[in-house]
Amino acid sequence: MTGTLTLDTLKAAAAAGEIDTVLVCQVDMQGRLMGKRFHVQNFLDTGHEETHSCNYLLATDLPMETVQGYKSTSWESGYGDYVMKPDLSTLRRLPWLDGTAMVLCDMLDHHSHQPVPHSPRQMLKRQIARLADMGMKPMMATELEFYLFRESFEQLFDNGYRDMTPLSMFNQDYAIHLTTREDAVMRDIRNGLFGAGIPVENSKGEAYAGQEEINIRYAAALDTADFHTIVKTACKDIAWQHGRAVTFMAKYDTEVAGSSSHVHQSLWSDDGRTPLFHDPDGRFGMSKLMEHYVAGLLKHAAANTWFLAPYANSYKRFTTGLFAPTKAIWSNDNRTAGFRLCGENSKAIRIECRIGGADLNPYLALATQLAAGIDGIEQELALEEPHSGDAYEARDVREIPGTLRDATVALDRSDMLRAAFGDDVIDHYVHAARWEQAETDRTVTDWDRLRGFDRG
Repeated sequence: MTGTLTLDTLKAAAAAGEIDTVLVCQVDMQGRLMGKRFHVQNFLDTGHEETHSCNYLLATDLPMETVQGYKSTSWESGYGDYVMKPDLSTLRRLPWLDGTAMVLCDMLDHHSHQPVPHSPRQMLKRQIARLADMGMKPMMATELEFYLFRESFEQLFDNGYRDMTPLSMFNQDYAIHLTTREDAVMRDIRNGLFGAGIPVENSKGEAYAGQEEINIRYAAALDTADFHTIVKTACKDIAWQHGRAVTFMAKYDTEVAGSSSHVHQSLWSDDGRTPLFHDPDGRFGMSKLMEHYVAGLLKHAAANTWFLAPYANSYKRFTTGLFAPTKAIWSNDNRTAGFRLCGENSKAIRIECRIGGADLNPYLALATQLAAGIDGIEQELALEEPHSGDAYEARDVREIPGTLRDATVALDRSDMLRAAFGDDVIDHYVHAARWEQAETDRTVTDWDRLRGFDRG
């Protein structure tokens, strides 16, 4: 697409005065872009080979506290460097930032120059490589929801994130007239992403006042995760430029619908031509391979939940009747189930995981979905019967963990995840989950004060 660059085209753009800055970015544990702004000439001279960052960037929480207890890095080890190795296939213009390009990096050990195993991009690449060895290519997409507010980020911060005003006044799900009022922001997001070489399909109003959805074309798994991360950054940057704010919190207010990030997934032949999930003679057009894959997703749904819902707030989204699932079961084109079959009896047949919130890290979410599906294929797991009807009312079925604490226990106990990623990697993320829980447990909230200040 037009926004992508090579070193030669970047050099030409720099010489023409079109680009003077290159963002050299890595992805942290939360799925955020971290890195440096290079002068374009220095990037062309040396920065395109490698640069460095402190290894604490893969051992912090949301507020970027230097959390202790990680094996990979600590005060005792001195918080050394990682190598940031630019993946030049991700080099692109950022039309919403004047004179700016960006590139995503893989994280390498400073001494061995081997990939850092717990880095999110490497975790996803590891599962893609497993499938490549099996002659398969994963294709995926993430539907990303968020809320758009009238106020700026600075105004909301100064006001303690209280009295936020959604930019729309009503439920605007699919409503063209209402979303016209927001399109100064959303149009710039769509056009900016397209200009950055990201195949944006559409945006739409979602199921609550001020809620938006942005959709990017189905793509190879690593591209999907890269796109997702850049989309979140673009939405924040462009909203800020308009004096507005957005949030990707799973649940920003008790009374409103949560924001999700559904994950669509299927497997294709390694040349990308044959849809391996499709069998015209199979039930709903599903191949046996797909049935095994989906059975793996279901078996390991609890273990994978933390990678789809990584914060205490994430679990407040799982509310009956607001389109966030509570049951880890599958159904045919049924939005009440945790897993929905889409594209019945067509080459586009795929499974949609509806568990994830907009706060997920896409690399971790996609990697662990693939790991579970691979296990289902390798074990030739049998697929249970699909659920029909309202899944919220289903009894005696597999539940999605209802709290961060429960999801952490399931993550820690998963033999599948430990085999797929290694004990050190899973222990790293278990430690992150336990830290998040500990911080939640000790923090006094507005709810505590409202409930107990004058009533206890």
